[in-house]
Amino acid sequence: MKEKNIPFLDLVTPHKELREELCDVFATALGNAAFIGGPMVEGFEGDFARFCDAQHCIGVGSGTDALRFALIASGVKDGDIVITVPNTFIATTEAISQAGGRPAFVDVDEHTQNMDAQKLREYIEVHCCVDGEKGELVNRKSRRRVAAIVPVHLYGQTADMDPILELAGRYHLTVVEDACQAHGAEYFSKREGRWRKAGTMGRAAAFSFYPGKNLGACGEAGAVTTNDAKLAKKIRMLRDHGQAQKYYHDIEGYNGRLDGIQAGILKVKLRHLASWNEQRRESASRYRERTAPIGERIRLPHEPPWSKAVYHLFVVRVDNREQLQRQLADADIGTGIHYPVPLHLQKAYSHLGYQHGDFPVSEKAAGEILSLPMYPGLRDDQQGRIASELGVFAANTRAASLALAAGAGNW
Repeated sequence: MKEKNIPFLDLVTPHKELREELCDVFATALGNAAFIGGPMVEGFEGDFARFCDAQHCIGVGSGTDALRFALIASGVKDGDIVITVPNTFIATTEAISQAGGRPAFVDVDEHTQNMDAQKLREYIEVHCCVDGEKGELVNRKSRRRVAAIVPVHLYGQTADMDPILELAGRYHLTVVEDACQAHGAEYFSKREGRWRKAGTMGRAAAFSFYPGKNLGACGEAGAVTTNDAKLAKKIRMLRDHGQAQKYYHDIEGYNGRLDGIQAGILKVKLRHLASWNEQRRESASRYRERTAPIGERIRLPHEPPWSKAVYHLFVVRVDNREQLQRQLADADIGTGIHYPVPLHLQKAYSHLGYQHGDFPVSEKAAGEILSLPMYPGLRDDQQGRIASELGVFAANTRAASLALAAGAGNW
């Protein structure tokens, strides 16, 4: 009898296991009618701030809201340049544009797929200069002010933050972390000699609680973390129509509030997040053990010694990606691609003037990346099946390469 399929993501099992607690959240909301704001939102904000080692957490409607509000509150103005990477979900750059900023890209590190600090340095030193009158960093060509840097902690692993923060400090740039895939990830700062949680290293950070995240709501939700009390106060106003108090609007804001039911659900799930993250790390280790004999045909994620990744995704790189994806699909194994087209080549950003070849590391990776199943509860036997299919693929491609080489030699 054919084994059951292995899904790319399992959102059913954890909700079955927590069904009673989650239903209690709904019953509580029906009883107190605190559907927007209220004690469940405040309770979750306090818990998540403590989880991240941050002083403040502001619950909002989505991860996009979180990044947009953090950038606006940090002082990004119309036309300002915000530096980020091209290999991320479009929400990163949507938030920049919706805050009034203009995205500028730098390429990523070949091994981690996160922002390459040397490329960031090159962008600043080659393409920018300090305005003599205002003392601000500006782009040499456009004369636009460079206001902020948004490093993306991709796939659940932090960017190398020490050199990014050093450059930001030198040129007076705001750093807002895109931590939407990095709930609980950690970074060892050599500058400080200690581990730091994602969400506490920049002036602010954005988290998404989209259902498939390591900490996911049963709908849309997000949060900003920060150690800046004034920034937190402004973001609380931005999310609620600019209100300092009800019907008194100090600024024009947005409708970006976190609702009570989602906050209650997140508060329940947060108690399990450390365990779920550890299960993901264990699954990542098993993938490495199971695929060790395969060799270089399938390249595994690189986790530097300064990183404690939480493996929101387990992304391998392989030539003939579509062939491997078809083989896994035929074996009833789900996969994903995160992300097939870098943002600088998306039609939505054609007006920025980027071309093929501008960011070669991101472009090459986009054609090779494949996300394997990764979630709490992924079993050893399931990973054994996946590894077996990867081994067959590697053996077949090796044989095909040898046959091709032999044919060329005969010719």
